[in-house]
Amino acid sequence: MGAPPGYRPSAWVHLLHQLPRADFQLRPVPSGFAPQEQEYQQALLLVVALAGLGLGLSLICIAVYLIRFCCCRPPEPPGSKSPTPGGGCVTWSCIVALLVGCTGIGIGFYGNSETSDGVSQLSSALLHANHTLSAIDHLVLETVERLGEAVRTELTTLEEVLEPRTELVAAARGARRQAEAVAQQLQGLAFWQGVPLSPLQVAEDVSFVEEYRWLAYVLLLLLELLVCLFTLLGLAKQSKWLVIVMTVMSLLVLVLSWGSMGLEAATAVGLSDFCSNPDPYILNLTQEETGLSSDILSYYFLCNQAVSNPFQQRLTLSQRALANIHSQLLGLEREAVPQFPSAQKPLLSLEETLNVTEGNFHQLVALLHCRGLHKDYGAALRGLCEDALEGLLFLLLFSLLSAGALAAALCSLPRAWALFPPRNPSVLCSGSRLSEPLLPAGLEPASPLRSFPGCRRRPH
Repeated sequence: MGAPPGYRPSAWVHLLHQLPRADFQLRPVPSGFAPQEQEYQQALLLVVALAGLGLGLSLICIAVYLIRFCCCRPPEPPGSKSPTPGGGCVTWSCIVALLVGCTGIGIGFYGNSETSDGVSQLSSALLHANHTLSAIDHLVLETVERLGEAVRTELTTLEEVLEPRTELVAAARGARRQAEAVAQQLQGLAFWQGVPLSPLQVAEDVSFVEEYRWLAYVLLLLLELLVCLFTLLGLAKQSKWLVIVMTVMSLLVLVLSWGSMGLEAATAVGLSDFCSNPDPYILNLTQEETGLSSDILSYYFLCNQAVSNPFQQRLTLSQRALANIHSQLLGLEREAVPQFPSAQKPLLSLEETLNVTEGNFHQLVALLHCRGLHKDYGAALRGLCEDALEGLLFLLLFSLLSAGALAAALCSLPRAWALFPPRNPSVLCSGSRLSEPLLPAGLEPASPLRSFPGCRRRPH
């Protein structure tokens, strides 16, 4: 099958297409795109389930780590104020994890934009194809109506004027038959008329879904960005309540990241199966939805020399009929006008109608050629299988970085805020009092506690 112009399956398509697939019973599933088959649906759901398994394992690891941190710490000796070993390392590891998450957010914004560009290219191709099909229907309708009007008025008037000359009436009736034949042949060229599938409706549905998908990812990216920024702010300000709130929010974003990762992975795998060989599926689906013959669909989707134009016979017959009408009108103008001057006006009107019909016919020949619609088909595939798939892979990378960074941050944050100094003034007072050096009797130390309102010295 001939690939659309400018479209070739990318290396990512080949790589993802070669990945093994299995159903819920772990039986191998062919990698051909078959979304209507239950086994193939189970294979994609299993990809989503793997992301759910990763979420479960990460939550278990975080829970085990935090339980070990809270319950298995060695008791500190009374009055010990020495910092916990490795405290700075814990804080910096949390900061590095959050910075990696911010890098993933930038990758996510790029991937979201690339996916949106690919879907927009798909919608634009569908709209252009709809314009071409609508132009064909409009030209056919306009030409058939113009020929019918000419048959009902000008040719009828011409026959009445030329009634005394039988041979001239026969020539006029021959032009009538040819005009009716052209109208009949042209009506068969509007192949998309009455088809229930509308490219315009498909483009609107795709744009509607893409708008909400884009918005959902933007909100997810902004949510994670806010979590990272406020967590860094909490670490810098050593604010326990802010870090605790951001810890809970990080857990929520971690769940959302793993969920989006499953959807992105399943979509990328299914899209790679489709893009590896899209022609058979598109041909079968379009034939089921439209009821058009396989010859017409193969001509426009494949557009190669092996498939002939299914409208070539109609076009040839119409062109011959138009040439016959033109020669008959020239003959009538040459022979009838000197004898019947009143025949000149309908003849001139018929010639004008014939010129417009010939112009519409040449436009129809250009529109009915497979080049235009096949170019739209190739543009749609490039948008879906190149830009959109590349954007999905960047979104998948964002989800991986986000999940790893948030998991590391969730393990580090409790240890980090546990190292924050207490904010209670009474604790500060008692702590500073205990830290005062022993001075000789009668010498009063310069107390730093005056900077803390509410701190009073206790009598010895």
